[in-house]
Amino acid sequence: MSIEVGAVYENGSLKLDSPLPLAEHERVTITVRAESTVARKSYGIMGFTGDVALLRKIASEPEAGVMESP
Repeated sequence: MSIEVGAVYENGSLKLDSPLPLAEHERVTITVRAESTVARKSYGIMGFTGDVALLRKIASEPEAGVMESP
């Protein structure tokens, strides 16, 4: 059986978002995977090969309209 549940790490312990359907003292194996940020999830999606300086220049140009987008 495989169960996926969200959790928050606080003071050295994981606090589960919801209870697990397990019996008392049942042994389990845990895999911890940190959630990715939107930036990490979308990295490489455009195939941009320039550097950060070029990207900043493009974003700051009024014609690009990047600063006005939602």
